[in-house]
Amino acid sequence: MGRAMPGCRGIGGRLRAGFVLVAVLTASISGAAAQDASPAAKPDVKSEAKSDAPPLKIELNRLEPAGDACRTYMLVDNGRGPALKSLKVDLFAFDTEGVAQKRLAVELGPVQEKKTVVRLFDFAGLACPKIGRLLLNDVLACEGGDATRESCLERIETTSKTSAAFDR
Repeated sequence: MGRAMPGCRGIGGRLRAGFVLVAVLTASISGAAAQDASPAAKPDVKSEAKSDAPPLKIELNRLEPAGDACRTYMLVDNGRGPALKSLKVDLFAFDTEGVAQKRLAVELGPVQEKKTVVRLFDFAGLACPKIGRLLLNDVLACEGGDATRESCLERIETTSKTSAAFDR
């Protein structure tokens, strides 16, 4: 197996050396955990920034047939956030088997400060009963105040009042 450590000959010596190693590793892990939990530890800036940002709630509110398309009603709740000149999102519609069917870029803005709006758009060539899930794939544009594409994506919370799931 390798060379024996001095003073650790035989099974008993190896076991003793193993216990010592486990004790040292446990003590160092416990010390690191205690240091992380101490008040002097640096806060996680990213999680702190996310918790300070007001949520931007987008709800899949209704699906209804519109000819050969599925009309989609989206409720955009910016009740606690700053005004957005633009909020363009990338959506994917999946069928009830979980297979991607359609991709659509949709402008949900402008959204006034502390305001809720409803936006309608159609998934052409897709019947509403075939939609099992809607995925907010990405934020393509987000403009207003100090908003960025990334900060808007982090703020978005999705819900659905339809039989189709809506998530990000």
